[in-house]
Amino acid sequence: MKVTDPQANALRHRPFVFYWLALWSASFAVQIMSVSVGWQVYDITRDPLDLGLVGLAQFMPPLLLVLVTGLVADKFNRRLIMALCLGLEALCALGLLMFTWSSPSEVWPVFGILVLLGVARAFLNPASDALAPNLLPKEAIAHGISLNSMAWQIANIVGPVAGGLLYGIAGTAAYGAALGLIALAIVMVALIGRVPQANHADQTTLETLFAGFAFIRKEKIVLGAISLDLFAVLLGGAVALLPVYARDILDVGPWGLGLLRAAPGVGAVTMALYLAKFGIRDRAGVVLFVFVAAFGFFTMVFGLSTWVPLSIAALALMGACDMISVYVRETLLQLWTPDDVRGRVNAVNRVFIGASNELGEFRAGVVAAGIGAVAAVSLGGAGTVAVAYFWSRWFPELRTARRLDGRG
Repeated sequence: MKVTDPQANALRHRPFVFYWLALWSASFAVQIMSVSVGWQVYDITRDPLDLGLVGLAQFMPPLLLVLVTGLVADKFNRRLIMALCLGLEALCALGLLMFTWSSPSEVWPVFGILVLLGVARAFLNPASDALAPNLLPKEAIAHGISLNSMAWQIANIVGPVAGGLLYGIAGTAAYGAALGLIALAIVMVALIGRVPQANHADQTTLETLFAGFAFIRKEKIVLGAISLDLFAVLLGGAVALLPVYARDILDVGPWGLGLLRAAPGVGAVTMALYLAKFGIRDRAGVVLFVFVAAFGFFTMVFGLSTWVPLSIAALALMGACDMISVYVRETLLQLWTPDDVRGRVNAVNRVFIGASNELGEFRAGVVAAGIGAVAAVSLGGAGTVAVAYFWSRWFPELRTARRLDGRG
């Protein structure tokens, strides 16, 4: 799918450009905070279980609020929700800045701040996900999703490196930079301007609250795509244990941790550039399962590696494979979901993503505390390969999905 039709080029739509810049800036800030918090917590406690708790603290708010966040995104102004949530994220960055300034010896305040950050993300993500299709014609949605993924992955590259370098200078420098980037994102959201949006949820009933779950359960392609990501990344996620690899296995320090965190983004943004230009023309379901299995394989390679170049290469290939999975899954989700339930479906999707990421980090921390980081990562990668195989058998509708451009 080369982008030859001007209307299919998402960057030709000015409100989307401001939205895209806001997404990039906010994602950059989150990555800086993430790598800084991980290093800071592990540096204070030296307990991998605490790294798992970092993920759990951010996952629980979206899980507990899932019935509310999606409904809010469908009932109220999505752009305003984004601005308010980014304001709360700015307060969290300020809190981490003040915490670091106090030269702490305990980490419990960090978890309180991370819970607030999780609340902000719980409301922000469904609203921002549902807003993007409102800014674009149908033929530009796939291109917009690839650009959104690229923005996140560029932040995933630059953010961890910048976070590692800044935290190496001073923790206050890292959190101060994150605060500035969130402020920039708020400005970009304001510049989006007025976005026409129908009120899809006037009457709040049990049916409206559970509409997102009902739609996902009915649409097997959407159910298969979301649950595939849940279990594949839940088992195969290795990011939470990168501080352990950086300090104890590869011995590369905070700057090296930034490189390790950035490596998946390097692979992902390279793939995103390809997808933004060419897309996936056919047999999208088969492509999805092949690259999910490849993600699990390269996770095993990383888990067993003690050579820094091989570890970085494996992480980069993991990122490239994951980018394809994200592109196919998110495009299918937006094209198959009507606008009247898009906020609620995206809220459920974000809980699944959070479960695969933050809860996956908790799983990795708990397993690593019991059997070691190497075994936790390697066995998780093998589990992801198994998930790809079984889901390809259990969801034939997803396996046989073809086009991603909304034309069949």
